[in-house]
Amino acid sequence: MPDIDWSLTDLGERARWPQPLRLAVDIVLNCPCPMLLVWGADRVTVFNDAYAALAGLGHTQAPGGKVPALWPAPLAAGRDGYEQALRGEPARLARRPLELVRPHGPERLDCDLYFTPVRDEQDAVRGVLCALARSARPEPTPAAAALRILVVEDNLDSQYLVCEMLKAFGYHTDGVAHGEDALTRLAGAVYDVLFSDVSLPGISGVELARRALAAQPGLKVIFASGYGDALLRHVEFPFISLQKPYDLDQLQATLAQLTPPAPSRP
Repeated sequence: MPDIDWSLTDLGERARWPQPLRLAVDIVLNCPCPMLLVWGADRVTVFNDAYAALAGLGHTQAPGGKVPALWPAPLAAGRDGYEQALRGEPARLARRPLELVRPHGPERLDCDLYFTPVRDEQDAVRGVLCALARSARPEPTPAAAALRILVVEDNLDSQYLVCEMLKAFGYHTDGVAHGEDALTRLAGAVYDVLFSDVSLPGISGVELARRALAAQPGLKVIFASGYGDALLRHVEFPFISLQKPYDLDQLQATLAQLTPPAPSRP
């Protein structure tokens, strides 16, 4: 423990301290992690060199003195945890933003704060220990690859609505009204899903899908039909059928079956 003349601090001579205060101060000053102790009704604070380095220009060398009118960053960011510890209940607050002063200017740092009540010999809470740890940066969740979907629907209002919903889900979507237009699109771009009405002017949705699969064998096919599956009984290739009218949940669930899983982390 560093050689500190405690008589020059607000805590006074160490020999006069109660045992819980001695133990708490030893923990703070010998801990390599940023810590501070707030003690007594006067809210005298003791902090270690790790906390002084973290706090920046707004703080002097340990052990410090009374808590100023402006709360130190951990107490300002975790006032609810501090108050909970004063009531005798330990508290952990995750990812609290601390506003710190740096030589280049103010800086915000996310920290996990741990508050522990310190009790005297009569089991009354006399102080609060606060430990800080920099919050781990959350790893971004890898997004599943967005499907490219070609919507074939001759009802232009329905086509527009379906395409807008799919785009809202995050899919890449194009819409056409006729099978011939769909084949033109398929000749110029690769799609993951053909979402087609069964009954179309010109070539049917089934014939469209058959030709599309010949050109792009990996294509997934979803049929939408207002006539049940009567027109799909003899289809020789895999497909998913949605009965019109279908709802948003059905459409989402169907596309979820076709969405490739997110890549696993190494």
